[in-house]
Amino acid sequence: MSKLSRLHELLIVKRTQRDGVDRPVDMLDNDSIRPTPVKDRTWSQLTYMMFWFSATANVSNLYTASTGMSMGLTMWEAIGCSFGGQILAGALMAVNGRAGAMYRIPFPVLCRSSFGHWGALWPTFNRAAMSIVWNGVNSVQGGQCLYVFLHAIFPSIENIPDKMGSKSALTSAQMMCFFIYWLINCAFLVVPVPKMKSLVYVKVVVYFGAAFAMLGWTVSLAGGSLKTINAPSEIKGTEKSYLIFKFLFLGLASCGTFISNASDLQRYATKPNDVLIGQFVSFPLSNFLVAILGNLIASASKAIFGELIWNPLNFLDKLMEGERYTSGNRAACAFISLAFVYSTVFSAIFENSIPAGNDIAALLPKYISIKRGFFICAVLSYAICPWYLLASASIFITFLSSYQIFLSAITGILICDYYLIRRGLLNIPALYVSRPSPYRYFHGFNPRAFLAYVIAIAPNFYGFLHQMGVKAPLGIQRFYFIAYPTGLIIAFVVYYLSCLAFAPADMKDASGWMEPKDFVEDNDASGSDGYTINAVEPGYAEKGAVAVTTAAHGEKDRGSTAGFTNLGRTLEGRYLGMRSLSALEFAVGPVSVALFPHLPTSGPT
Repeated sequence: MSKLSRLHELLIVKRTQRDGVDRPVDMLDNDSIRPTPVKDRTWSQLTYMMFWFSATANVSNLYTASTGMSMGLTMWEAIGCSFGGQILAGALMAVNGRAGAMYRIPFPVLCRSSFGHWGALWPTFNRAAMSIVWNGVNSVQGGQCLYVFLHAIFPSIENIPDKMGSKSALTSAQMMCFFIYWLINCAFLVVPVPKMKSLVYVKVVVYFGAAFAMLGWTVSLAGGSLKTINAPSEIKGTEKSYLIFKFLFLGLASCGTFISNASDLQRYATKPNDVLIGQFVSFPLSNFLVAILGNLIASASKAIFGELIWNPLNFLDKLMEGERYTSGNRAACAFISLAFVYSTVFSAIFENSIPAGNDIAALLPKYISIKRGFFICAVLSYAICPWYLLASASIFITFLSSYQIFLSAITGILICDYYLIRRGLLNIPALYVSRPSPYRYFHGFNPRAFLAYVIAIAPNFYGFLHQMGVKAPLGIQRFYFIAYPTGLIIAFVVYYLSCLAFAPADMKDASGWMEPKDFVEDNDASGSDGYTINAVEPGYAEKGAVAVTTAAHGEKDRGSTAGFTNLGRTLEGRYLGMRSLSALEFAVGPVSVALFPHLPTSGPT
């Protein structure tokens, strides 16, 4: 064997052997993107409750409401708008992530159900690109946190000559800190995701301990004066109404990345419903708490320096200028900034590395595992030189925020496909093979999904261009306030109508809800933590790894099992306990399914 051949063999991802599958599956499957094994379903209800407190525990969220306040809203109005948007976002995360929580599949694999095997590469690439860019942005912030820490210990660091130039958002000293932070981030990427739950708990304690300590310290320095929190609004009437409307939906749109790839995080759930309280309660509540802390800290800066300093890192650094560079201030800044370094590392991993790892692994599964995807994301986030991108922060951050119109269209299609087209029942083995499969559509692409995607983007595209600097009428600007919900709804409706007009092979008849109680691969019936899944309940039979209703419960769904009886034992799965919703329950819509999955049903329970 030549050296090149040996290198090729080393690059191929090792995977569990499968029998009876065709060769193209190599480009659709590896162990990293298969349903999460039971032994790795370690994230409990408590984990998801704490997870969102951990995920939102980062420096940038401390000044979430700053933009609204700078445009004339009061502190409480700005925070209220953000909180309202995040309540909506939490609900959508629960709804869109339901398939991930039930079948333990990542976002790229879920996309295959609606976009097709090869068509799913487009939304997967979009989400991966966003994760890489945001990881770079977060790394810059992490480097700045580390700089404040080192500045508190080594005052001479600020005297390092700056060779980066005016086009960089970082000085040479900060660039050195960026590189050190990047290495720290890479070191933690070797920790398996299921084992990260302890780090979730630690991060919550570290971050909120530091944030409350900074609040108490700075309020003390300010003499207890926090006048900014009661400052009146600078605008009134219609202008204020539009501004509140804008920031309410901006709070929703800013969470678009979390919503679109909700499956990536929910696939580690011990039980499908364990994710719900985290999405509906912890996510908005944690953002609300962090925003309040940030605004109170910024108010203290106004009393101390006579100006609002929104970025807590700038605030900490300013507290060490001139005569304020005392041992007490240095110690406080060192401990707080070090806590922020730790928090930023795991915010980047949870928010960017995990989604990117899933997405990149799905783009080329023959050669890339999820762990390799983590490191590819890390390398690319360095290679794009985010310190230069952030030097023109206004247009760059605006672009990142406005990109949510593309993600909202993807989300609308995913929700419609799972709740109305599949009725909660996915043929999991068929998602990993190119043929035979109901998800092949037209040469691996689903024209219905791409039609809905384009039509959903079209009404908001003019507004998107306006965000990039193109002039647009006032009506277009205001319509863009609701770009995220309109894009999602249009994609949902168009996709559903196109499926009604040209029904896909695996479209379920309108006979009720078909989601199982749980799903495991056929060779994975129990976990090491004592969580055991029992056999399929009476009244339903397995055929080719797909649960099929027996004659006692109605006709077999057309297209759901034909041709899928020899996909290999390791990809077969158990769909445990089917149930159906009454007509009234189903009429309530997809949200009711995510909110009340335990409702009594007409099927077996």
